[in-house]
Amino acid sequence: MKKKKWSGWIAALLCGCLLAGCGAQTEIDDYATNSVDGSDEQGTESSVAGDNMTSTGIPKDEIKVGVIHLSDPAEGSGYTYTHDLGIQGMQQNLGLSDEQIVRKINVADTDAAATRTAIQECIDEGCNIIFTTSWGYMETTAEMAEEYPDIYFSHGTGYMSNGKNFNNYFGRIYQARYLSGIVAGMNTETDKIGYVAAMDSENSEVTGGIDAFALGIYSVNQDAEVYVKVTNSWFDPEGEKTAAQTLLDMGCDVIAQHCDTEYPQTLAQERGVYSIGYNSDMSKNAPDACLCSVIWNWSAYYTAAVQSVIEGTWDGSNYYGGMTENLVGITALADFCADGTEEKVEEAKKQILAGENGVFDGVIETNTGETVGEAGKTLDDATITGGINWYFKNVTVVE
Repeated sequence: MKKKKWSGWIAALLCGCLLAGCGAQTEIDDYATNSVDGSDEQGTESSVAGDNMTSTGIPKDEIKVGVIHLSDPAEGSGYTYTHDLGIQGMQQNLGLSDEQIVRKINVADTDAAATRTAIQECIDEGCNIIFTTSWGYMETTAEMAEEYPDIYFSHGTGYMSNGKNFNNYFGRIYQARYLSGIVAGMNTETDKIGYVAAMDSENSEVTGGIDAFALGIYSVNQDAEVYVKVTNSWFDPEGEKTAAQTLLDMGCDVIAQHCDTEYPQTLAQERGVYSIGYNSDMSKNAPDACLCSVIWNWSAYYTAAVQSVIEGTWDGSNYYGGMTENLVGITALADFCADGTEEKVEEAKKQILAGENGVFDGVIETNTGETVGEAGKTLDDATITGGINWYFKNVTVVE
């Protein structure tokens, strides 16, 4: 879709398609993180050029949605769980039946044959649009989009698309990472902050998140250091547990994560230190440790994407939303956060929303002493999504 179409759909959904549970709450309601909000056009412009796919739309009662999941949504906190909340939110927003949603779970994104089988099963079961939610599904999704030009394929994370029936969707998670870095920097006492990372510096998605987090820390605490332990897997419960233990053993008193499980949270609570969750609100896993969580509101995208197929307005363009579109954010801060934390976060949030803070602004010094960026400029989207292969100067990778 064109820029204005994406924004228009998200804004229009405000008028009556918000999810249940978004009002006052006495306990955590993860559906509240999947409401659709915002109407500003920032961040939604297509980065794809090409021939648009011709579509006449599909009646809503004939639409069928496939989704390929890396693990089981029943895990209850992590990456897959959060994506499935978005699928559930889309289903509720659009009034689709359970029979119109086809899920394939525990599909390893390192196994091309398993990925192909899962996608083929969705096709055979009549799916019109298929969401493949993990980085490693990308190349197989691209191949099958060429084989099935009349089916819509939408791949989460990654970078490939064809401008027709295969697009890419992701978001400016670095904005929320920056805010969570402020929280970490304000609440560490040892000035040692840990970060469990799925991938190393070759992956810009993970590395950009670490750098944004580190920049947020530096904005409020120039003495703090970030220690990164890489698991080299998008989903590795044992590896994530071991990485978290390593960082905690080093004396890190705040631990953040770009990994799927809640181990960094629960282990931090066991050790009596703080944590910052990811994907969904992880304070339910570690109520005495979790300062806040960096969250995705995936239904904002899933609703608009499926609606575009129903209405025939899909044109194959990519989606890259942010805090303005309510695609990303952080949860409310824990009441045990240090004094002044909320004020610093709110100040930075206003600057980001106003376009006064692009996170990766100006000349940035890396941990090798080199510099990236230019004075008076901010890194462009192509660099942020595919060219951040360096670490900010306060980051150390733990072998």
